[in-house]
Amino acid sequence: MSSLTTTVKAMVFDTFGSVVDWRGSITRDLTRWGQENGFEADWTAFAVKWRSMYQPSMEAVRSGKRPFTILDVLHRESLEVLIKEFGLEAMTEAQRVHVNKVWHRLDGWPDAVGGLTRLKSKYIIAPLSNGNISLLTDIAKYTGLPWDLNLSTEVFRCYKPQPQSYLGVCAALQLEPGEVMMCAAHNDDLLAARNVGLKTAFWPRPTEHGPGQTTNLVAAHDWDIVARDIRDLATQMGV
Repeated sequence: MSSLTTTVKAMVFDTFGSVVDWRGSITRDLTRWGQENGFEADWTAFAVKWRSMYQPSMEAVRSGKRPFTILDVLHRESLEVLIKEFGLEAMTEAQRVHVNKVWHRLDGWPDAVGGLTRLKSKYIIAPLSNGNISLLTDIAKYTGLPWDLNLSTEVFRCYKPQPQSYLGVCAALQLEPGEVMMCAAHNDDLLAARNVGLKTAFWPRPTEHGPGQTTNLVAAHDWDIVARDIRDLATQMGV
């Protein structure tokens, strides 16, 4: 482990699910908003369905079927489908804009701010997320995430797990892949990062998808670090 703490210079973090609780946050936010504005829905089901549209919408960009399009726009397109599906057509344009920006108002997991603050004392820390720049900036301000910089994949005009997203970080920071650690609660994200030479750290978020979650409960590979959470990751990284 000591070799990692001297070799690694930067640690980049998947954000949705790994650092912030999208499902719980959206449910809480829209439940409150719905009560205040006269809209009723199963907001947990709404959040889960919205998230299920995330990968297919990005795949159209990754495959080249459409030009690079930021996540806020993809989320809005998905939202329009959900509005019809959940019978919420009475929403005004201003309300739709507000609801779409719920992704900018996500709460961190309880260990996130404290763990990241410790890591920042020694390492460069940044999100490496498919969220766009303004989205990640707003989350950081809302939740108090202490990033050194914002490495949205918007910077690289691609979406994870495309290799250029991970290698783009290395180029931006002028570091070798082995000096950058990808940190996430998702095994597939880490595998893509490892495949282009990055170091890897995993911790589980067993309630990200709710009580019936079956994926990413344990490390699927021999990642460089397997931690309990971000605080434990900081301990294992010597801070």
